[in-house]
Amino acid sequence: MSKSIDRVKTALEAAGITAEVLEMGAETRTAEQAAAAAGCALDQIVKSIIFRGETSGHVILFLTAGGNRVDPARASAVAGQPLGKADANLVRAETGFAIGGVAPVGHLTRIRAFLDPRLMEFDHVWAAAGTPRHIFAISPADLLRITGAELAEFTA
Repeated sequence: MSKSIDRVKTALEAAGITAEVLEMGAETRTAEQAAAAAGCALDQIVKSIIFRGETSGHVILFLTAGGNRVDPARASAVAGQPLGKADANLVRAETGFAIGGVAPVGHLTRIRAFLDPRLMEFDHVWAAAGTPRHIFAISPADLLRITGAELAEFTA
């Protein structure tokens, strides 16, 4: 098993979450792919959108519903700093994950995160588990709690 998946499982267990990490038969890099694989609504997919804080120099994670798009101006206002593109090296260095499989938990460093209120409308949502083929289901309330994310309006 990959180190990325192990970190996700360890983080979930440490938070008292019982969640099965599932390997899908197809890639789950996009919200559409993940929704098809999980057999759920598009908005039940948790997209991990990462920006680079231009003031802090660190990544900032926006967990958004699969059908929503992050509005850069609103996201910058929520983050309290201008946001820029986070390159693959920065994402890997701070989260430990490659783009396309960034999980909301199990990061190498403490990541500041914000959560789309749309996700709170579901009994459970699906998130990446560290690879482009692995996902797990979790209640939005548990996701909010274990990520330390702030509920915020940052979508277009």
